[in-house]
Amino acid sequence: MAGLVPAIRVLFDAAIKKSWMPGIAEKFTQSAQGRLARAGHDEGTHIQEKLGMTIRFDGRVAIVTGAGNGLGRAHALGLASRGAKVVVNDLGGARDGTGGSLTPAETVVEEIRKAGGVAMADGADVSNFEQVKAMVDRATREWGSVDLLCANAGILRDKSFAKMEVADFARVLDVHLTGTFYCCKAVWEGMRERNYGRIVVTTSSSGLFGNFGQANYGAAKAGVVGLMNVLAEEGRKNNIRVNTISPTAATRMTEELLPPQALALMRPEAITPAVLYLLAEDAPTRTIMGAGAGSFAVIRIMETEGVNIPPSEWTPETIATLFAEIGDMSKARALENAFQQTQKYVAQAAARAGVKL
Repeated sequence: MAGLVPAIRVLFDAAIKKSWMPGIAEKFTQSAQGRLARAGHDEGTHIQEKLGMTIRFDGRVAIVTGAGNGLGRAHALGLASRGAKVVVNDLGGARDGTGGSLTPAETVVEEIRKAGGVAMADGADVSNFEQVKAMVDRATREWGSVDLLCANAGILRDKSFAKMEVADFARVLDVHLTGTFYCCKAVWEGMRERNYGRIVVTTSSSGLFGNFGQANYGAAKAGVVGLMNVLAEEGRKNNIRVNTISPTAATRMTEELLPPQALALMRPEAITPAVLYLLAEDAPTRTIMGAGAGSFAVIRIMETEGVNIPPSEWTPETIATLFAEIGDMSKARALENAFQQTQKYVAQAAARAGVKL
């Protein structure tokens, strides 16, 4: 159950074997080169040298789920290389979640140990809370705490909505959404007691923006963002910071859809720097970061300023007439919590009614 990312379907025409890469790649490569030039970077200059900082995880204990392959493996190796003790969790099942073997997790543990790091393998099924609790308890007994969590495990059961079975919808939510909740819940109390915790959960562009054939996966991944929003708010007073990674990388699913030169750019290791930053001591909280092929972006959910309408005009026709103004993004902003939306609407209504709040 290593972390998986969705196939890119919309931008590839299978009928004529036409790749999206040439034109798009040229456009975005030029854009990226321009930004680097403005920032004063060139090919021979390392950004780290300019910043003079090193992010380390010495003395920290991390759990990475779905770490037997792909993204999770890269994250586990990255954490271990920077001093963390790592629980390498992987059920070792197939892409659809069937079967299981500890071998993938044990292989990654061996890689870490050969490189001089410290790690243990665990085969807990993230959709089983008792198994997840046992994994956290084991790490705490062995190493004293769990300070960092990267909830990356996932499965795929893609079908169009018309053909999707209820069981396939439920199972994907069990692993991606409920499994993420279970992992966060299992480490939460210990993090609160120690007044320290860093959590990265995994969303997807399929949930944030949509993707054909992934109603189950998209719903689960959108739900993960909602979970992050609440946990980040509740964790503030105990120095628990919760963030989300939205990765895109070369997987078995994209091998037939993208040319080799594109796949070579989309290595899982290209995602890990963002994950390590979001797990660092000075990480932000409540941040969604997109990552892929060496590109990194912050994703925000925005709301327009909106329009307040008097009760006499509360009709669908009024909405239709004003919809362009309602949807004007020029003054859109990201709200920090749910109550900010309520406050905004009440303030607009009060201003129209001449009511002093």
